[in-house]
Amino acid sequence: MAQPSVPIYRIGLYTGIAIVVANMVGTGVFTSLGFQVLGIQSGFALLMLWIVGGLIALCGALSYGELAAALPRSGGEYHYLSYIYHPIIGFLSGWVSATVGFAAPTALAAIALGKYAVSVWPALNPQVLSMLVVAVLTLIHATSSRAGSRFQVAVTLLKVLLLILFIGAGLWEATPQKLSFVPQHADWQQIISPAFAISLVYVSYAYSGWNAAVYLAGEVEQPQRNLPRMLITGTTLVLLLYVGLNFVFLYSTPLTKLSGQVEVGYLAANQIFGLAVGRLMGGVIAVLLVSTVSSMVFAGPRIVQVMGEDLPALRGLAVVSRQGIPVRAMLLQALLTLFFIVTSTFEEVLLYAGFVLSLSTFLTVLGLFVLRWRQPQLTRPYRTWAYPVPPLLFLALSGWTLVFILRDKPVESLLGLLTVLVGAGVYKLGIQKSAA
Repeated sequence: MAQPSVPIYRIGLYTGIAIVVANMVGTGVFTSLGFQVLGIQSGFALLMLWIVGGLIALCGALSYGELAAALPRSGGEYHYLSYIYHPIIGFLSGWVSATVGFAAPTALAAIALGKYAVSVWPALNPQVLSMLVVAVLTLIHATSSRAGSRFQVAVTLLKVLLLILFIGAGLWEATPQKLSFVPQHADWQQIISPAFAISLVYVSYAYSGWNAAVYLAGEVEQPQRNLPRMLITGTTLVLLLYVGLNFVFLYSTPLTKLSGQVEVGYLAANQIFGLAVGRLMGGVIAVLLVSTVSSMVFAGPRIVQVMGEDLPALRGLAVVSRQGIPVRAMLLQALLTLFFIVTSTFEEVLLYAGFVLSLSTFLTVLGLFVLRWRQPQLTRPYRTWAYPVPPLLFLALSGWTLVFILRDKPVESLLGLLTVLVGAGVYKLGIQKSAA
């Protein structure tokens, strides 16, 4: 394969927004509300969960927008942390993202896709379908950036239209439940309760993916101008969709039916439209998850590619096709994803990787202050709106979540740190090999 200096096809604004939206809207919004209802019974507090989670994501997007415009290279946190702090910090972030940060959530979305599809077509084998979807989408994105970009825009547009249709139909058809969304004194007590903190961890997972566009910054058309717009527009759109969806879920379905349940979208559809139409919700969610899997197949390999460009021991993974596509890195991620699908060990991986991935975004947003202090003369085509409020708010809320995860899930957090230590060993071996 040849190594072109500039990719033939550049990713445009709408494709970038589609990648952000598709990465964010996955399984979380359709599954987590049932567990939030176990500890919170206030309609106002439940909606505030999704507003606060969206605010954290939006503050992160505003902060990343400045970094993406000032340092427009693919790789995301790997690139930023390497530049701001030290190459080993960037490598460790990239190591976690490359090994589990994309492959495991891709497997999670693919497996959910298979399960939802079987609710409509029982004869299907869900595991085979999950693996087939990953293989086909990898083939599409590995063959042509242009075809992959157009496919991503099309399936994400379909996803957004279906969600808007569901929200509108729910507001029109649903029988309102006896649940108040007007804040009362007791509601504010629930917002500062431990149950709210626990639920916010899972809501933040549902919003993860708001930084997706920065992983392929080197392939974006006019990155200084378009990257901030991709991040902010995509995140804002998802915030509105999430609040609308959860309002409809709560507006239409009794809390007793939602409590502890995973298939929240399916239950709400049954409540609104009846069993016959509600059953089709499984098929609709399966279609939505095609977009999620596709966006992760598109974005994830760019981290491995950039790491390969910087570390001689991984140089083989930096090779791109004549169209500028990191095919080898894409195949590696596909194999890891298929492994997680077959072994079904990805849930455990996500638990311990979550702490390290959150720590990575925390350090990246903190790096915005470090970079402004160290390099005030650096050209910044976009500056974070209302600075320093968004990054400070992100750091405060994310830091609080990190402390909570470390306190509540010490085993998973320590396993995550162990993954970092393994990555440090790989980095040291790579450096030694380069020096030999």
